[in-house]
Amino acid sequence: MDRRSLLRWGGVAAGAALLTRAAPASAQETALLPPSRPRGGPAVMVTPGQPAVVTPDGATLPWTTRDGVKVGHLVAEELEHEFAPGMRARVWGYNGGTPGPTIEAVEGDRVRIYVTNRLPEPTTVHWHGLILPNGMDGVAGLNQAPIPRGETWVYEFDLRHAGTFMYHSHYDEMTQIALGMAGMFIVHPRRPRGPRVDRDFALMTHEWRLEVGARRPDPNAMSDFNVLTFNGKSFPGTEPLLVGTGERVRIRLGNLSPMDHHPIHIHGLSFVMTATDGGYVSPSAQIPETTVLVPVGSTRVIEMVPTEPGDWAMHCHMTHHVMTQMGHGMPNMVGADTRRLDRRMRRIAPGYMSMGARGMGGMGEMEMPVPPNSLPMRGGEGPFSYIDMGGMFTVVKVRDEPERADPGAWYQHPAGTVPARADAARLRADGISVPDA
Repeated sequence: MDRRSLLRWGGVAAGAALLTRAAPASAQETALLPPSRPRGGPAVMVTPGQPAVVTPDGATLPWTTRDGVKVGHLVAEELEHEFAPGMRARVWGYNGGTPGPTIEAVEGDRVRIYVTNRLPEPTTVHWHGLILPNGMDGVAGLNQAPIPRGETWVYEFDLRHAGTFMYHSHYDEMTQIALGMAGMFIVHPRRPRGPRVDRDFALMTHEWRLEVGARRPDPNAMSDFNVLTFNGKSFPGTEPLLVGTGERVRIRLGNLSPMDHHPIHIHGLSFVMTATDGGYVSPSAQIPETTVLVPVGSTRVIEMVPTEPGDWAMHCHMTHHVMTQMGHGMPNMVGADTRRLDRRMRRIAPGYMSMGARGMGGMGEMEMPVPPNSLPMRGGEGPFSYIDMGGMFTVVKVRDEPERADPGAWYQHPAGTVPARADAARLRADGISVPDA
C-alpha cells in the first residue's frame, strides 16, 4: 500500500470436431449443480463400495447417456465470483463457477464433452493427466485449433485408467488459468481398489492477485499472490469437511495455481498418500504424514481414519497463504516505537494507528475503514475467539454421529479438555516459577 493510500485509509480439436455456433445457453445450463450429497448425510454410491465425490463449495458435472456414451457440457465464461463475504471479482470459469464442476466417471466409460466458448477470446480444454488419443489432448496449435468465441466443440474419448486428474484451458494459459479456468476430473476404478472409503472429497487449490478494491484479478502476477483459495473460497468463506469418527476418509487435492506449491497440513490426525495424478502409490511406499506437498500441476490423494472428535484446522502451511490482501506487502514494524509518529499523523488523519509494532494479531477484528471489496487480514469468528487465519484455510469437523451433526456448529469440548489460566496455587504445586515481566 502506498503512502497516499495509507493516509486515506487510516493505516489499514484437430481432434475436436466443430459442431455449431453456440446460441446463448439458458441460465439453467450454466448454473452450478447442488453438491452430490448432503453434508454428513448418507453417501451416494457411484459404483459398489465407492461413494460419490463431494466438492465443498462446488458442483459435479451432470451426465446424460446416449447409446452407451456419457455426455456432458462445459460452458467457458466470465462470471461474478465471491471469494468470501465482502470480496467479489469478475473471473473466468466453467458452468457458472471456479473451479469448474468436478467431472466424475468410471474407468472404461466413454465420455463426450461439449465445450461452449463464451469467453472474449478462443480457448481449449486439456485433460490433465489422462491418457487419451493425441488429438484430444487440447493443446492449442499442437493438437487442435482453438475454439473460437461463440462456438461449441466436442471432445470424445475412453477413460482407460482410473485416477485423480484435472482439466484446464490450454490456450493463453497464463491468463485463462490465472482467472480460474480449471477443475477436477476423477475416474473411479471399475473394481474398487484398496480399503473402502466412507467419504471422498475434492479440493482444488488456487492463488490470485486481487489488488485492494479491484474487481478483477491480475493474470500477469508472478509473485505475492494475496488471495489463496480452496475450491475458489478463502476462509471464512470455505465450507467445512464433515466426517465421522472411525470413518475412512479420502481427500483429493489438485493444484493449478500459477506459481506456488502448497504444503497442506491437517491437525489432529495422520494420513497416507495413496495416489498422484500419475497413478497409485504401492502400500509398501505409503508412509504416515501430517502434511502433504501438492506441487503446481499435480494432484495428491490422501486417506485417513480420524479417531479424535473435534474441529481440526486444515490449511496451507506457507504462512502467507493464510493471509489476505493487506496482510501482504506491509513494512516491517515489529519492535518500533511509533508513539511520536502516531501523534503527528493524527493531526492530519484522526484515529491514525501504526500497525504491526507489536505483531499483527487481532488486526482482523478491528473495524477500521477499508477500501470497498477487500478483506484486510480477515479471518473469522471462532468458538473461543477470533480465528486470525484466512486464505487457504478450512476446518475438518470430526463427529461421532456425522449424519445427525450440524456442519455449522462448533464442537462441544468435554470438561477439562481445554487449556485455562494457571492459578498461583497450581504453579506452586508443580514448582513453576514465572519470571517478572
